[in-house]
Amino acid sequence: MSDRYHHGSLRTHALRAAAEIVADEGPEALSLRDLARRAGVSHAAPAHHFGDRRGLFTALAAEGFSLLGEALQPSVDAADFARTAVAYVDFATAHPGHFAVMFRPSLLDADDVALQKAQTRASALLQAGFDSVPDDRIRIERDDARRASWALVHGLAELTLSGALPGADLERLTLAAARQLLGDP
Repeated sequence: MSDRYHHGSLRTHALRAAAEIVADEGPEALSLRDLARRAGVSHAAPAHHFGDRRGLFTALAAEGFSLLGEALQPSVDAADFARTAVAYVDFATAHPGHFAVMFRPSLLDADDVALQKAQTRASALLQAGFDSVPDDRIRIERDDARRASWALVHGLAELTLSGALPGADLERLTLAAARQLLGDP
């Protein structure tokens, strides 16, 4: 067993390794046994921390939503939706392993308190980022505009991660998409 396990950092180390596996090979490739092998711990160690594969994905998603919240906060503080959009896409490309599981409910335990708390915070920050858009720039029902905005930036992130936008200047493209959807500030 690794010294990391004895020093209490197995959870952090395992989540880092899980994020790398998912980013490189997809969620389907992740198993607790492979994770234990890569982390250099006994096969029982990840199960001790996460219970099962669903628990591992839930912990990875909760960490992802927490990281997303941290990434969004500065743009929300600046009350700049376009920057919130850029922060979202930047987060996704910087944390592809987390992003790959965060919006896959079939992989997650929706009743997990840590996941719910992190999702709620990230959602509130996304909402606050959108709320910085003045009413005169929104030409459809506000809730529909908010959902369309999220779909747009989420779609840009997914297209980027899938390799469909090679060489694109993501910041420029995300800003252009936000302006196209909501008009110039």
